[in-house]
Amino acid sequence: MRVFVAGGTGHSGSYIIPELIAAGHEVTGLARSDASAAALSALGAKVRRGDLQDLDGLKEAASGSDGVIHVAHRQDLLPSGGMDAVAAAELPIMLAYGEALAGTGKPLVTAGSIGSPGNLGRSATEEDPALPAGEEHRGTLRVRNVVERAVVDLAEQGVRSSVVRIANIAHSTTDRVGFLPTLIALAREKGFVGYPGDGTNLWNAVHIRDAAVLFRLALEKGQAGTYWHAVEDGGIMFRDIAEAIASRLGLPAVSVPNDALMTPGYFGFLTNIVTQSYPASNLITRRTLGWEPARPSLLADLDNGHYFPAG
Repeated sequence: MRVFVAGGTGHSGSYIIPELIAAGHEVTGLARSDASAAALSALGAKVRRGDLQDLDGLKEAASGSDGVIHVAHRQDLLPSGGMDAVAAAELPIMLAYGEALAGTGKPLVTAGSIGSPGNLGRSATEEDPALPAGEEHRGTLRVRNVVERAVVDLAEQGVRSSVVRIANIAHSTTDRVGFLPTLIALAREKGFVGYPGDGTNLWNAVHIRDAAVLFRLALEKGQAGTYWHAVEDGGIMFRDIAEAIASRLGLPAVSVPNDALMTPGYFGFLTNIVTQSYPASNLITRRTLGWEPARPSLLADLDNGHYFPAG
């Protein structure tokens, strides 16, 4: 299969491309810069120069391919519009892909998030469309959810569209700017590893190599209009994560009371994220696609030490 990948040099994309090539697919990646082009070539992919603002170029690339995987984001919008702007910019991109692939039955697989509005505080299932339920579900997560729904709805236009919802923590040996590095840096700065309240709120995680396998499986045989959950650990207490980090850093793990969470408290702008519970299931994903995570779990990966380089 000739596969067009947008976001191929990012954390997930840099694992997805080798996974596709190893399975016999021919991959073309989108490159905005010479550095990105070189990185794609090093991964074994062909290079198409362009960017996410060129919707006609994206449609052309999609039309000339047998399938599309999209794991890219408009990071350039962060300084001016924050994550809301980044998420909102995805909608016209998805609709552009829809125009290019309508009526073809070709696959479009995009990255989503387990932490979508309908999932907060309850178990998230692959069948759940997780539509916003009320005024409390505004902001980035609401926009993110609208984008996911738009992708799934492309099935009605003859696109084999699906969303791979990536776990809140996607870990690997090359994770440099994800949630774990952020928590570790915060702990070094504060001198202890904090967790909210009793720390029993549940988080989920996946090794990014396992997530890459799921993207390939969704591309190859995923049904139209579906959600898939890239989740291995579906319910890890936040306190357990904090204690695992603390043991590696030689720092105490400390409960942070509610009145000390917000700015200028311990978690600051991350408070609304770390205090939520995100239990999630992967049962349908595993049964339907035959996906079986094989890489180290989150806590085992923390024990491997690569998040805590010497010196």
